[in-house]
Amino acid sequence: MNNSSIIIDDTTLRDGEQTAGVVFSRRDKIAIARMLDAIGVQELECGIPAMGKEEQEGIKALVDLGLNARLITWNRALIPDIRASIDCGVQAVDISLSVSDIMIRNKIRKSREWVKEQLRTALGFAKDKGLYVSVGGEDASRADIPFLVELMQITWAMGGDRFRFCDTLGILDPFTMYEKVAALRRAVPELPVEVHTHNDLGMATANAIAGIRAGATFVNTTVNGLGERAGNAALEEVVMGLKHASGIDTGIDTHRFRELSLFVAKASHRPLPAWKAVVGERVFAHESGLHADGVLKDPRNYEGFDPAEVGLTRQIVVGKHSGASGLIERYKDIGISISRSEALHLMDKVRRIAQQTRRPLNNSQLIKLHGVKKAA
Repeated sequence: MNNSSIIIDDTTLRDGEQTAGVVFSRRDKIAIARMLDAIGVQELECGIPAMGKEEQEGIKALVDLGLNARLITWNRALIPDIRASIDCGVQAVDISLSVSDIMIRNKIRKSREWVKEQLRTALGFAKDKGLYVSVGGEDASRADIPFLVELMQITWAMGGDRFRFCDTLGILDPFTMYEKVAALRRAVPELPVEVHTHNDLGMATANAIAGIRAGATFVNTTVNGLGERAGNAALEEVVMGLKHASGIDTGIDTHRFRELSLFVAKASHRPLPAWKAVVGERVFAHESGLHADGVLKDPRNYEGFDPAEVGLTRQIVVGKHSGASGLIERYKDIGISISRSEALHLMDKVRRIAQQTRRPLNNSQLIKLHGVKKAA
């Protein structure tokens, strides 16, 4: 698979903003859309026109940017929702239906036949208007596979462009995700499949990649994994996971991931954890003597990819678990050259300070420690 095989449909501006308490300003949305477009994200799910005039104006502002990325809106499978999307100027829509028996029975209080008829009505209207249509199966992960196949066959017969398999509650493991998506691809191979995963069990990224490995060609992501409840599959994790774990290059320029993540973290008022996979400040921080020594000899010993690939730099941390090589390197970083014997002489003091303060030593502490040593 190559960069033309997988389409990233990033939903930061829709599902990401549905994170409880998150509201992006129009300026933030424009900036995020431009950054995503600049790094090569192929599709942006940009909002829900049925929410009202303010949301519609925001979507129109995104349309007016003239981005390379295709803009797609989220809609219920209702004609008024689709009309609102058309009025915003978009050419692509996702029309969503509840497809699991539990939601059909307990949420919309209808029947499977009603769902199929609703699909025919909404999809027929959208295609008559010349729209690109993704049919979204809400709670597809708990739905009956034969029923999903029926919906996909209707979608294909009526000119729908893809089917979105949603793990709405984030309940699948990657093995089950693979099996379900593979079954759908075998049943209706003509219709492309999109996977939409949530992180309630901490498996959104793994499930997204499993879906792709099973044959899905579209995948939903959000920057930093924002989204309902525990969030969605993180853009940066999916792209880097596909590239380095699965050998699938999406063609996304990853060098601005850290910049993008920081911007979205600030705009969403959701600080980026230092340990956040791929883009966290400490992802390439090394303290353990064995690890620091190994990474200084050859970064490939303890780094799966170059930190510069995602806009980060390597950090050598001096603390309780440090060794001589790491200490020498840290002093070198602040312009002080020490020998190995000097480093070994300082190690007991370094560890004592780290144990007392319960944190790594900063530059001031290292300079002071070196000065005390020189005076002695």
